[in-house]
Amino acid sequence: MVLTHNLGFPRIGAQRELKFALESYWKGASPRDELQALGARLRQRHWQQQAGLDLAPVGDFSFYDQVLDMSFTLGNLPERVQGFHGDALDNYFRVARGRSAHGSDDHHACCGGVAAGEMTKWFDTNYHYIVPEFTAQTAFKLDASRLLAQLAEARAQGVKAKPVIVGPVTYLAIGKAKDDSDKLALLPRLLEAYAELLDTLAAQGVEWVQIDEPLLVTELDADWQHAYNTAYHQLKGCRVKLLLATYFGQLLENQYLAANLPVAGLHIDAVNGRADVTPLLGLMPAHKVLSLGVIDGRNIWKTDLAAVLDWLEPIAQKLGGDRLWIAPSCSLLHVPVDLESEHRLDPEIKSWLAYALQKLDELKLLSTALNQGRDAVKDALAANQAAVAARRASPRVHNPAVRAAIARIDAELGRRKSGYAQRAPLQAARLKLPAFPTTTIGSFPQTAEIRQARSRFKAGELGEAGYKSAMQAEIARSVREQEALGLDVLVHGEAERNDMVEYFGEQLDGYAFSQFGWVQSYGSRCVKPPILFGDITRPKAMTVEWIRYAQSLTNKPMKGMLTGPVTILNWSFVRDDQPRSVSCKQLALAIREEVLDLEKAGVGVIQIDEAALREGLPLRKSQWKNYLDWAVESFRITANGVDDETQIHTHMCYSEFNDIIASIADMDADVITIETSRSDMELLDAFDDFNYPNQIGPGVYDIHSPNIPTREHIVQLMKKAAERIPAERLWVNPDCGLKTRQWAEVIPALTHMVEAARALRAVI
Repeated sequence: MVLTHNLGFPRIGAQRELKFALESYWKGASPRDELQALGARLRQRHWQQQAGLDLAPVGDFSFYDQVLDMSFTLGNLPERVQGFHGDALDNYFRVARGRSAHGSDDHHACCGGVAAGEMTKWFDTNYHYIVPEFTAQTAFKLDASRLLAQLAEARAQGVKAKPVIVGPVTYLAIGKAKDDSDKLALLPRLLEAYAELLDTLAAQGVEWVQIDEPLLVTELDADWQHAYNTAYHQLKGCRVKLLLATYFGQLLENQYLAANLPVAGLHIDAVNGRADVTPLLGLMPAHKVLSLGVIDGRNIWKTDLAAVLDWLEPIAQKLGGDRLWIAPSCSLLHVPVDLESEHRLDPEIKSWLAYALQKLDELKLLSTALNQGRDAVKDALAANQAAVAARRASPRVHNPAVRAAIARIDAELGRRKSGYAQRAPLQAARLKLPAFPTTTIGSFPQTAEIRQARSRFKAGELGEAGYKSAMQAEIARSVREQEALGLDVLVHGEAERNDMVEYFGEQLDGYAFSQFGWVQSYGSRCVKPPILFGDITRPKAMTVEWIRYAQSLTNKPMKGMLTGPVTILNWSFVRDDQPRSVSCKQLALAIREEVLDLEKAGVGVIQIDEAALREGLPLRKSQWKNYLDWAVESFRITANGVDDETQIHTHMCYSEFNDIIASIADMDADVITIETSRSDMELLDAFDDFNYPNQIGPGVYDIHSPNIPTREHIVQLMKKAAERIPAERLWVNPDCGLKTRQWAEVIPALTHMVEAARALRAVI
């Protein structure tokens, strides 16, 4: 029999229950027991929803991040939190976000906590993980209590449990050596802890353990290839069966390595890496299970089940049912929970979609068809085929005028009239900014009043005029606060925007919107990606009225705030029936129209955020150039129709930029703002060897932590930046937008930031 299993399930809850429980706990509004009880209820529900599978994941649930969970399981805690004697969960949150809950022992210590762990993107997804920290002296000490407790819960509920852990080689690779030591030198110590963990699970009667090694879909040098052989030959003596799971890409040259590691089974992403399957069938030993990820775990379109069966049936016949498992391509963490909760979604578009629970239903249909024949599910297969065909033929998907506009794109469309050296003095004369100009990234706190007004407006309880008035009042508040703080370039605060991508998608033809399509970005932060289903057009201006109003309130420069085409693309559920590059250029043409309308309205500074530029990079460097070529071209199409006097900003966050800095320079933005605070300016190492030509604002205020930076700390960070970037080209700003923070945190933090800029002007 072909077996079914799942690699991971969304942990936030269909109604974002975990988000609200976490935030209540962090505010001190609810006790720890309530948070832990909510976690137990969610786990119970999620296991029930996966009851039809042959094996369900255990340990995929997390209160913040599965990589941070692994660090605590391995006893790999940063030195700055090792002396904490409070509750283990509080210490966990200290690493995740700098502090735990109000009222905890940590709240008053060190002015509110410790430095939060560095955060970056999980491979090429929009999920952020807490980066493991290493030194040459790092020791590992197993603490399996979290995993064992969840295993006991699952067993009590009759779950056919498959514990899930991050594999040792991937864990080392995605971590950071804080002292520049060789991470691989830690492998022998690390493997001792992994062996102890696997033996502990074996003692509990566990048969299969899923050990995630997505690093295998990247380019590995000889040392990391050797690390895989070392690791799994050492772990092969453990008394459990290991299912080594890869996902997000192709194995390619790592096929032989993956096929011959001494594990009981291998999972591959057969959506992104289908070409790996035929070679693997010839490479894998006859005793090894092959798990194929045949349902897309990263997008929400229905699977063409007949096409998958046409491909799978010969493989099942060749392997025999006992050696073939099927699953989603990766954890379902990256998709929403349940399509059935969507009552307002366009019915036609809804018929084309599948969320996590529907994907598991698709998996069960495939399993039944493989094990009992297609006739056993012929009606369900026919309904699936009808939906797939309807989407393919829908006139809502294709717009000939948009296709014609794409065909007319040429190199001239993406060029500024003059180079940066000619533009900079013209912009300086227009804006009249001091040295070390201060600004913020765009958003200010989304207060309870803002959310209430938006909720009432959407429910029809507040008219359009009332909603507009409420948002203008919030914009006016933001402008007043910024002027009082003494910031140099202001923003309108984005009170009217629910999300930096969804807001624009709602106003573009070719997009659809869910009500409950939430996915976790990090911790309690959830996003609701819009659904890009068809060709993109901009029916009317989207932001001009709001920015014009904000500018009318001040004599200081007001930034026009836009999200760039690459980020809109990467943070959407994107159609899979054409190349992503085509969809991106359609977005570029639409946002370009908005840029030009802002300029016509007299806006002299326009920020086009590309927070997700690096996130879209293929996992293999050999494939980067193609992506960067069309991504940078799309940004330039968007930004470069303006006059030389108009200053273009862009913003990027929480990614490693050093290896793509030349492409970032090719974007030719006048000013770029990036995250550097959590990495203590390490991201600026790129400028040791690369002469970045334009202006840059290295983020000095970590907005993802409730900790308030001191003036002295900001001055220190900026002095580090000035060692690499000429002081006359430096800006002072937070590392990201402030929508998730409270005004009580923002005001003192920005006060310190402005004071730091003034101090810098006096000494540099």
